[in-house]
Amino acid sequence: MINLTKAIFLDRDGVINESIVRDGKPYAPLSLAELKITTGAKEALKQLKQAGYLLIVVTNQPDVGRGKVAQAIIESINQALQQQLPLDAIEVCYHDDTANCLCRKPKPGMMLQAAKKYQIDLTQSYLIGDRAKDVEAGQAAGCKTVWLESGYREPGPKAPPSFKASSLDQAVQWILAKQE
Repeated sequence: MINLTKAIFLDRDGVINESIVRDGKPYAPLSLAELKITTGAKEALKQLKQAGYLLIVVTNQPDVGRGKVAQAIIESINQALQQQLPLDAIEVCYHDDTANCLCRKPKPGMMLQAAKKYQIDLTQSYLIGDRAKDVEAGQAAGCKTVWLESGYREPGPKAPPSFKASSLDQAVQWILAKQE
């Protein structure tokens, strides 16, 4: 029998790094200069690693597909995040909604691919995200979900998340308390 592992799937922008908010809507940083890691993210992620979780970022980056930013810039941002944070992998969907791909959240494709690649038990895993499509992707994959309420001017998840948090640290403390 294969011994499956547990994971924390993390959205990128607005969860481990700050989103750039304009008119109540979040946007990804489009350069390394705009990248700012969320306060407390490094310490919170270290706690999850110590609890035995794989840490996998799952991020939609449609500005590449829309021609607004080069894929190399997104990859350099992801590389900077991997150098500064204890992440195991970063899965990226570069498609726009019009591509109708299986990897773009709210579809669970990135998590399902990672589960197969890293032998992850999705029922013992969590997704932490700041937008409805993150939570909906986590739910579709069979994970427990944490919604970081960010105050964006957009609708929340269609179905309630497992937990609502106001910060990554609060989300992590809730997950760790579930392990006891």
